[in-house]
Amino acid sequence: MVEWSLVAALIVVLALVFMHKVRVLQGQAELSAIKTTLGALRTALVLDHLHHSVTPGGASVALLQRNPFELLQRRPANYRGELSREQADAAPDGSWVFDPVCVCVGYRPLYAEWLDSPGGEPLAWYQLSGEAGPWQLTAKEAYVWQGQVMN
Repeated sequence: MVEWSLVAALIVVLALVFMHKVRVLQGQAELSAIKTTLGALRTALVLDHLHHSVTPGGASVALLQRNPFELLQRRPANYRGELSREQADAAPDGSWVFDPVCVCVGYRPLYAEWLDSPGGEPLAWYQLSGEAGPWQLTAKEAYVWQGQVMN
């Protein structure tokens, strides 16, 4: 009976360690997806600026609409559209939003326990700004995800 108890305890411990490792890996995968989407938005802003620079008299698409998701050839499947901050707070987990009032891109984490926000925000917000040169997306706070800075 003692042997079976030890085997059962070992299986339980291994299962718990495995479950923890899976959660950490899911968090790393989500961080990678966040960085990929931010990179795509930033690249689209630079390409729009370059296109505007070589097209005489043409207005920048980003300048006219200010929503960087409109510059993407394909929007992310988890993009929920233009929402106010209050509406964004009610968005499903794992959603990207654009707030036209503050001209910000927001992300509501799927695994919120990994997001450390100094202000305690449930979303990570990135401000769209720029005057000379391409528009930039900069984090509104110093967000940290599993010990890595989200910028």
